Amino acid sequence: MRKIAFNPVVNKNCKVLILGTMPSEESLRKQERYGHKSNQFWKIIFALFGKPLPESYEEKNALLTEKNIAIWDVLESCEGKGSLDSSIKNEKPNNFKKFFKEYPQIEYIFFTSKKAEEFYKKYVGFDEKRQFVTLPSPSPANARMTLEEKIEKWKILTDTVNLYS
Repeated sequence: MRKIAFNPVVNKNCKVLILGTMPSEESLRKQERYGHKSNQFWKIIFALFGKPLPESYEEKNALLTEKNIAIWDVLESCEGKGSLDSSIKNEKPNNFKKFFKEYPQIEYIFFTSKKAEEFYKKYVGFDEKRQFVTLPSPSPANARMTLEEKIEKWKILTDTVNLYS
Protein backbone atom coordinates (compact mmCIF):
# COMPACT_ATOMS: atom_id res chain seq x y z
CA MET A 1 0.00 0.00 0.00
CA ARG A 2 1.32 3.43 -0.94
CA LYS A 3 1.47 5.97 1.89
CA ILE A 4 0.92 9.64 1.08
CA ALA A 5 2.21 12.41 3.36
CA PHE A 6 0.43 15.59 4.42
CA ASN A 7 0.69 19.05 2.94
CA PRO A 8 3.03 21.41 4.77
CA VAL A 9 1.88 23.63 7.62
CA VAL A 10 3.52 26.92 6.63
CA ASN A 11 2.97 30.61 6.11
CA LYS A 12 4.94 33.48 4.59
CA ASN A 13 6.45 34.41 7.99
CA CYS A 14 8.04 31.02 8.66
CA LYS A 15 11.84 31.14 8.81
CA VAL A 16 12.28 27.65 10.27
CA LEU A 17 11.23 24.33 8.72
CA ILE A 18 11.00 21.09 10.70
CA LEU A 19 11.20 18.05 8.44
CA GLY A 20 10.20 14.52 9.32
CA THR A 21 10.68 11.58 7.01
CA MET A 22 7.12 10.35 6.53
CA PRO A 23 4.10 10.27 8.86
CA SER A 24 3.65 7.03 10.79
CA GLU A 25 0.77 4.71 9.98
CA GLU A 26 -1.01 5.91 13.13
CA SER A 27 -0.50 9.55 12.10
CA LEU A 28 -1.92 8.80 8.66
CA ARG A 29 -4.88 7.00 10.23
CA LYS A 30 -5.58 9.91 12.60
CA GLN A 31 -4.69 12.53 9.96
CA GLU A 32 -2.36 14.21 12.47
CA ARG A 33 1.39 14.61 12.22
CA TYR A 34 3.20 12.91 15.10
CA GLY A 35 -0.16 11.41 16.05
CA HIS A 36 1.10 8.26 17.78
CA LYS A 37 0.54 8.65 21.52
CA SER A 38 4.11 7.52 22.25
CA ASN A 39 5.72 10.01 19.88
CA GLN A 40 7.24 12.86 21.88
CA PHE A 41 7.29 15.56 19.17
CA TRP A 42 4.43 17.67 20.53
CA LYS A 43 5.57 17.21 24.14
CA ILE A 44 9.01 18.51 23.14
CA ILE A 45 7.65 21.48 21.17
CA PHE A 46 5.28 22.63 23.90
CA ALA A 47 7.89 22.11 26.64
CA LEU A 48 10.37 24.24 24.67
CA PHE A 49 7.91 27.13 24.54
CA GLY A 50 6.68 26.65 28.13
CA LYS A 51 3.09 25.97 27.08
CA PRO A 52 0.62 23.27 28.17
CA LEU A 53 0.05 20.58 25.56
CA PRO A 54 -3.41 21.03 24.00
CA GLU A 55 -5.58 18.15 22.81
CA SER A 56 -6.51 19.86 19.56
CA TYR A 57 -4.31 19.21 16.53
CA GLU A 58 -5.24 22.65 15.18
CA GLU A 59 -3.94 24.30 18.38
CA LYS A 60 -0.71 22.33 18.11
CA ASN A 61 -0.13 23.52 14.55
CA ALA A 62 -1.13 27.07 15.52
CA LEU A 63 1.74 27.28 18.00
CA LEU A 64 4.19 26.34 15.26
CA THR A 65 3.01 28.99 12.82
CA GLU A 66 2.72 31.55 15.64
CA LYS A 67 6.44 30.92 16.26
CA ASN A 68 7.18 31.12 12.50
CA ILE A 69 7.91 27.41 12.28
CA ALA A 70 6.80 25.38 9.27
CA ILE A 71 6.45 21.59 9.38
CA TRP A 72 6.55 19.07 6.56
CA ASP A 73 8.06 15.75 5.50
CA VAL A 74 10.93 14.98 3.18
CA LEU A 75 8.92 12.29 1.42
CA GLU A 76 5.68 12.83 -0.45
CA SER A 77 4.96 9.11 -0.62
CA CYS A 78 6.48 5.71 -0.05
CA GLU A 79 5.75 2.04 0.51
CA GLY A 80 6.71 -0.11 3.45
CA LYS A 81 5.27 -2.20 6.22
CA GLY A 82 4.97 -0.48 9.58
CA SER A 83 6.17 2.96 10.56
CA LEU A 84 9.92 2.57 10.96
CA ASP A 85 12.03 4.68 8.63
CA SER A 86 14.12 1.59 7.94
CA SER A 87 11.12 -0.08 6.25
CA ILE A 88 10.65 2.72 3.69
CA LYS A 89 10.98 1.73 0.05
CA ASN A 90 9.96 3.11 -3.35
CA GLU A 91 10.04 6.60 -1.87
CA LYS A 92 9.23 9.80 -3.74
CA PRO A 93 10.42 13.15 -2.34
CA ASN A 94 8.29 16.23 -1.93
CA ASN A 95 8.83 19.07 -4.41
CA PHE A 96 11.25 21.26 -2.49
CA LYS A 97 12.16 23.33 -5.54
CA LYS A 98 8.56 24.54 -5.72
CA PHE A 99 8.31 24.87 -1.92
CA PHE A 100 11.42 27.07 -1.60
CA LYS A 101 10.31 29.17 -4.56
CA GLU A 102 7.05 29.86 -2.70
CA TYR A 103 8.72 30.22 0.73
CA PRO A 104 12.21 31.64 0.07
CA GLN A 105 12.36 33.12 3.58
CA ILE A 106 13.03 29.68 5.13
CA GLU A 107 16.56 29.91 6.55
CA TYR A 108 16.82 26.98 8.96
CA ILE A 109 15.93 23.34 8.42
CA PHE A 110 15.69 20.95 11.35
CA PHE A 111 15.43 17.22 10.66
CA THR A 112 13.61 15.05 13.19
CA SER A 113 15.80 12.04 12.37
CA LYS A 114 18.99 11.00 10.64
CA LYS A 115 16.89 9.20 8.03
CA ALA A 116 15.03 12.41 7.17
CA GLU A 117 18.41 14.10 6.71
CA GLU A 118 19.65 11.22 4.52
CA PHE A 119 16.60 11.35 2.23
CA TYR A 120 16.85 15.15 1.98
CA LYS A 121 20.54 14.94 1.11
CA LYS A 122 19.82 12.22 -1.48
CA TYR A 123 16.90 13.94 -3.21
CA VAL A 124 17.29 17.66 -2.55
CA GLY A 125 20.83 18.34 -1.38
CA PHE A 126 22.17 20.95 0.98
CA ASP A 127 22.68 24.53 -0.14
CA GLU A 128 24.52 27.61 1.07
CA LYS A 129 21.31 29.60 1.69
CA ARG A 130 20.15 27.58 4.68
CA GLN A 131 21.42 26.12 7.96
CA PHE A 132 20.77 22.41 8.53
CA VAL A 133 20.50 20.69 11.92
CA THR A 134 19.61 17.08 12.72
CA LEU A 135 17.80 16.62 16.03
CA PRO A 136 17.26 13.43 18.04
CA SER A 137 14.18 11.62 16.84
CA PRO A 138 11.04 12.13 18.95
CA SER A 139 9.91 8.65 17.91
CA PRO A 140 9.29 5.97 20.54
CA ALA A 141 11.87 3.92 18.59
CA ASN A 142 14.51 6.34 19.92
CA ALA A 143 14.39 4.98 23.46
CA ARG A 144 18.07 5.57 24.25
CA MET A 145 17.28 9.17 25.24
CA THR A 146 14.82 10.38 27.86
CA LEU A 147 12.25 13.05 27.08
CA GLU A 148 14.30 15.53 29.13
CA GLU A 149 17.47 14.72 27.15
CA LYS A 150 15.60 15.23 23.88
CA ILE A 151 14.19 18.56 25.07
CA GLU A 152 17.72 19.68 25.96
CA LYS A 153 19.02 18.78 22.47
CA TRP A 154 16.02 20.44 20.81
CA LYS A 155 16.69 23.78 22.58
CA ILE A 156 18.65 24.85 19.51
CA LEU A 157 15.25 25.15 17.83
CA THR A 158 14.00 27.75 20.32
CA ASP A 159 17.36 29.53 20.23
CA THR A 160 16.93 29.85 16.47
CA VAL A 161 13.26 30.89 16.67
CA ASN A 162 14.15 33.54 19.27
CA LEU A 163 16.43 35.19 16.70
CA TYR A 164 13.24 36.34 14.96
CA SER A 165 11.19 37.33 18.02
